Amino acid sequence: MAMKEPPHPGLSIRYDCLEPLELSVTEAAKVLEVTRQALNNVVNGKAGISSDMAIRLDKAFGGSAEAWLALQTAYDLAQARKRARGLSIKRYSAARGSDRSAVR
Repeated sequence: MAMKEPPHPGLSIRYDCLEPLELSVTEAAKVLEVTRQALNNVVNGKAGISSDMAIRLDKAFGGSAEAWLALQTAYDLAQARKRARGLSIKRYSAARGSDRSAVR
């Protein structure tokens, strides 16, 4: 069973914070003490939630900083897995890699 790809966490900010409180990005940016552009980039999926932004979201809207970062990490990992599909890396084993000088 394929896992559903997690959405960018900016959507959570939009649908769980801004819309219920009827806040515009500009108004929310003031609440968070960040630039409108910085928040806009996160909300529109052009930037991720940093540790700093996670703390600001926690203070302003709740949902712990750890939870905000977990959303970002899940999204980042899903994106990395998509990119990794084309890699030809094989699991390394000592039996296969007897020439250890190549590792150094």
